[in-house]
Amino acid sequence: MDILFAAAVQNGMNTWVLGTLIAVYMLGIAYLGYRGYRKTSGKQDYLLAGRSANPFVMAMSYGAAFISTSALVGFGGVAGQFGMGLMWLTFMNIAIGIVFAFLVFGYRTRRIGAALEANTFPEFLGNRFQSNGIKIFIALVIFLFMPLYSSVVLIGGARFLQEVMGINYGIALTVFAAVVAFYVIFGGLKGVMYVDALMGSIMLFGMLALLGMCYWKLGGITSAHQALTDMAPLVAERMPVEAALGHRGWTVMPAFNSVWWWTLVSSLMLGVGIGALAQPQLAVRFMTVKSGRELNRAVLVGSVFILGTVGSAYMVGALSNVFFYYSGKGIADGISGKLAIEAAGGNPDIIIPLFIRLALPGVILYIFSLTLLSAAMSTLSSLFHVTGSAIGHDLCANISAKRKDSTLVTRAGVCFGIIMSVILGFLLPPGIIARGTAIFFGVCAAAFLPAYAAALYWKRATRAGVWASIVTGVAVSLFGLLFLHRKESAALGICKALFGKDELISAHPWPFVDTFVYSLPLAIIALVVVSLLTKAPETEHLNKCFKR
Repeated sequence: MDILFAAAVQNGMNTWVLGTLIAVYMLGIAYLGYRGYRKTSGKQDYLLAGRSANPFVMAMSYGAAFISTSALVGFGGVAGQFGMGLMWLTFMNIAIGIVFAFLVFGYRTRRIGAALEANTFPEFLGNRFQSNGIKIFIALVIFLFMPLYSSVVLIGGARFLQEVMGINYGIALTVFAAVVAFYVIFGGLKGVMYVDALMGSIMLFGMLALLGMCYWKLGGITSAHQALTDMAPLVAERMPVEAALGHRGWTVMPAFNSVWWWTLVSSLMLGVGIGALAQPQLAVRFMTVKSGRELNRAVLVGSVFILGTVGSAYMVGALSNVFFYYSGKGIADGISGKLAIEAAGGNPDIIIPLFIRLALPGVILYIFSLTLLSAAMSTLSSLFHVTGSAIGHDLCANISAKRKDSTLVTRAGVCFGIIMSVILGFLLPPGIIARGTAIFFGVCAAAFLPAYAAALYWKRATRAGVWASIVTGVAVSLFGLLFLHRKESAALGICKALFGKDELISAHPWPFVDTFVYSLPLAIIALVVVSLLTKAPETEHLNKCFKR
């Protein structure tokens, strides 16, 4: 607290207000975690909140698990660097991640999951296709890739605390993870969803307030957007590298077929937008409600939440260029006359925290701090819970000959996932938040989405076909990351060591086409071809899955 106090005094903040806010906030989290603990009496309570979640709680928990600091800080920073083209991702998040997901996937996931007595996403697919091996393999994929996503969310929260409150990055990272661990380990999914609903409400209010204050600072909606449009010539003048990548200004899409156009469309819009359908931590939320009517009620709540949170973040990120360039004078030395990415020292992950620190006055800064802390903690709780359930319930309990209640092992799995995420938080490079999120979403889509959709709608899909699809999706994704997509292949260096170049195919646009673009179609083809070539599933099992 000494570091926090010093930072508050240095910035002229009211430490009593700050202390009171944090105390009330932590007490609220502790109470909800304790409430979840008291209501968790068995495996189904810990893993699925007893299948009796309130629709508002479910919708806010889904949205809070969906939207994290990786979206608000990482993608908001990318919008600050490249502009409002990222707003298309907001549309994708609502149309696909909420409306399509709830109405097309949600109903059948809840009904079939209950019929199969499935408590987790790997168990849902494993039971649907009568394969313990599929369940274990999916759990392994989650175990290997989920810490990457968890770590970038942790980084987003820690960078915010570092930039806004002056807390050492390592201390922020570690303490942050420890606080989340408390209510995930003891409260199970009930505790997670209760806390998520609180944090989601804080996030929605905070982001809408930030957008309103941004427009107020910049003289209104019309003047702010006109000023940003008029700054387009500065791209070529001040950002020659970005201009070469296709950047044409902050209020227009990048040049068609340019490097940034492919990154925006293939990695962010398609990879993250469609990848949301196959997120284990989101799919499991559909199995927590008792009927389809709760899903209907949750659609509107979830849509408003996404629009208000990420829509505000991307808009503020882009408009921060106007603030730094025109309004920075007198606020901080060296800020005035700089574009957002210049003010952030070239690290897009710093843009949103820096804007918040400089633009928000006094105590309001600390009040808003709860918004981004809530964003990080809500998503982390869901990711840690899914990682723990994959390790404890789906992996260890199915490998072991003794099939006892796996709640204790699941809690140990949560601890392991947290430790791995913290370690990666120290090792991953700057500017990784948005890219790390896109990688995880893309891999999940390629590995799980064809099998998940087939489990819900295609009775002819076979166990062999699902195996072929999942393995193809994972293998092609890894091959693309190691040998084709320049951003990762060059950083990892394996392709360079084996073949003497950063990527196997250098012709434009292939080094910039996200692996998701070709791994998902190949996974779908593998599912269809192998399923049609193998024996159809048993009618009795299908009748159990699809009975109304």
